[in-house]
Parts: sequence; C-alpha cells; structure tokens
Amino acid sequence: MVLAPLSATGAAAAPDQDQPADLRGFVFILFFVFGGITSLNDVLIPKLKELFTLTYTQAMLVQFCFFTAYLVVGIPGARLVKRLGYMRGAVTGLAFMLLGCLLFIPAAQGAVYGLFLLALFVLASGVVLVQVVANPLISLLGAPQTAHSRLTFAQAFNSLGTTIFPFFGSILILGSLATVGADQLSGAALDEYRRAESEAIWHGYLGLAVVLAIVAGAVWMFRNRLRQERHETGSGLAGLDLLARPRFGFGALCIFVYVGAEVAIGSLIVNYLQQASVLGLDERSAGELIALYWGGAMVGRFIGSAVLRVVDPGLVLACAAAGAIGLILLSTSATGELSGYSLLAVGLMNSIMFPTIFSLASERLGSRAADGSGIINVAIFGGAVVPLATGALADLSGSLAAAMLLPAFCYAVIAAFGIYCRRNPATDFGDDAALETTETTSGTHSAVQPS
Repeated sequence: MVLAPLSATGAAAAPDQDQPADLRGFVFILFFVFGGITSLNDVLIPKLKELFTLTYTQAMLVQFCFFTAYLVVGIPGARLVKRLGYMRGAVTGLAFMLLGCLLFIPAAQGAVYGLFLLALFVLASGVVLVQVVANPLISLLGAPQTAHSRLTFAQAFNSLGTTIFPFFGSILILGSLATVGADQLSGAALDEYRRAESEAIWHGYLGLAVVLAIVAGAVWMFRNRLRQERHETGSGLAGLDLLARPRFGFGALCIFVYVGAEVAIGSLIVNYLQQASVLGLDERSAGELIALYWGGAMVGRFIGSAVLRVVDPGLVLACAAAGAIGLILLSTSATGELSGYSLLAVGLMNSIMFPTIFSLASERLGSRAADGSGIINVAIFGGAVVPLATGALADLSGSLAAAMLLPAFCYAVIAAFGIYCRRNPATDFGDDAALETTETTSGTHSAVQPS
C-alpha cells in the first residue's frame, strides 16, 4: 500500500554518504513491516464482518479507526520524533505497534468489536510514527544525489509487504471459518463462536508482536549509530496557508481521494470476489487474490518509473486515473472472471499515483516543502473517510457494484488534477523567491521525496 507519508513537521537532517550503510537494512525492514500490517486490514474486514454480522458501513470502521490515526497522531508524532531522534522514534513507533497487536488478545477473548477497533487505532498510531521516521531516514543514509533511487528501492519493500501479508493472512485468518455462521447463533453460543473463530486473529497478531519486538530490539541496539542528525524547530501547524495555492490545494485533495479509493477497493475486494456473479469464491480463496491487487501496484512502480522519465507526469497521472475508472466500469458492468480480474487490475493503475500527485503538488515549494509534507501526511486521512462512505453506499444501494462508483469518482478528480498540471506549469506558484521562507532557526530543510 502506498502509504509512506513524509515527516509531518519537516524534520530535517543533512544527508551524509558517510552514514553507516548497515542502518539501511533496518529501514527497509520498517517499510516491509508497516506496509504489510496495513494491508492485513483487507483480510481482517471480511472476517470481522462475518463474526459480528456487520453491515458494510460498520465493517469499514476498521479502516476509519486505522486511518484516523494519520489525522490524530501525524503532527504530534513528528514532534515526538524530533524530540527523540529518528532511531528512538522508530523504536517508539514499533512499541506502539507491538502494543496494538497485543490488544487483539483481549479483543478476541472478549469478542468485542469495539476492542478490535481500539487495537487497530493503537497499532496504526505506531505505524504513523514509523512512517514519519522512515522516508527522511532513508534519505539521510547516503548521498543526496541517490536519495530517489534509495527511496524507490525502499518502497519496493513496502509493496512486497502489502503483497505477501494478505496472502498468508488469508490462509491464517480466513482459512478456518466454521460451517455455521454467526447469523445463525445467539446468546452464549454466539459469544463462544466468536471467541473460537477469533483465535486465528489474535494468534496471527501475536506472531507479529514477536517480530516487532525483535525488530525494535535490533533498532534500539543501533540507536546511537546515526550521525549529524538535526531537526528544524517551528510550529507543527505550519503549511496550512499552502492550501490556498490552487496547485497544492488540489494536490492535497487528490492525496485524500487517492488513498481513500485505494483502501476502499482493497477493503471490499474479498466480498466483491465472493459474489456469485463475479468469481463466487470462498473467503480464503478471495483473500489470497488480494496479493494480485497489491502486487500490481508493485509491478506498476517499476514500469511507471521508466515511463515517467520520458512522458509528462501530469499526462501519466491522468491516463492512470482514466485507466482505473475504465477498469471499475468494466468490472461493475461485466460478470465472471472479467469482472473480478478487472477490479484487481486497478492496483496496477494505483502504482504511480501517490508519488506523482505529491511531486506535482509540491513543485517549486522550495523550503516550504517540509510544511507541504505535513499537509500531505494529514490528507492520508482519506483512507478513513472514503471507505466508510463506500460501505454506506453499499448498504444503501444493496450493491457492491454501485458502491464502486465512489472510488471511480475519486479517480476522476485525480485525472482532472493530472490534466490541470499538464496545462498549468508549476510557475503558477510564482517566483521561487516568493515561496522561500527566511531561515530563522538552526538546522537545514530536507525535501523528503514521497514513496
């Protein structure tokens, strides 16, 4: 999942090619872990929906609670990282993720949906902290001129996580559903069923907690290895004025709708593929196919990185968004394999959207790039809002196909932004000098590239 936001308040450090190269391995692991854990929600949603007999709207509270952490924790988290430093900040984020995983145990044993949502919020809070650290840290660990290639390589680990975790998660979490359903039980029998069927969930997250503890311990051992780490001071709310600039404001809106559309489709894809008119699969088999959705995004990044070298990024973005709309319309109007696999193919279209939207929105921001990154970080809150609205639309219409029109509309907004940027060069922002802010504090700005 392309969800690696930038440092929310512009934490900066001077890139230094003499930094310990062995630290990069830890950062790659961080990308892999937080990408994989985020994509596990797509497997968790159909399981919880069945166990608690939820509507689509209620099931989408999983994503709402998870992505609300970006809104709530993003800016305070960046302040905390500036105070603690990158390595200690990463350990703190991993500790929150570990705590969130452990909270799945009482949630499952108590068979309370609200406790699952609390566990997800705590887990996501840790993910946000780790992401605040990851991009600027990978930029710091090497020469400035190779930062883009390092970030692209690190993002490949993120995509690897989003591809692998749902596949094995579907085997563990969705592979043990009983022949009787929760909607056929009541009272004590229902509570016992939920506890029994939730075991697979907390067993899986307990295993993740062990892995997180090992990674946190390893990062802690290297906490003093980072050299020349510096952070600028200033208000964490800086950058709100940038929303008044048409290009940046439009771009921030597109980040909101992009993350929302990507997450909404991923969240509903298991239930969508289960429909008799589509593939008619059982939950486990449908869950395993999520890997194609996220795997498409991974493959598309390599293709897109080459295409973007020779084709205008605004045009590429508009074409990718148009492709996503076409695939959704094809899926919702067709049946069988064509319907199922065309929706899975939307992942390929998603691949270049986050970094391209970010780079187009942030062109010529100069030293305001750090402020802009904070707004981008908060805009990821779209992953909470759009899936919830899509679930509500599915409940109101009684059709998942009709609900997919909302993500299609989101992609239409993105296509319009690509066309806008192609027709309106970045000089719309005005002179660089007008955008540069006078440095009044110590430290250097570091324009961290998106993932």
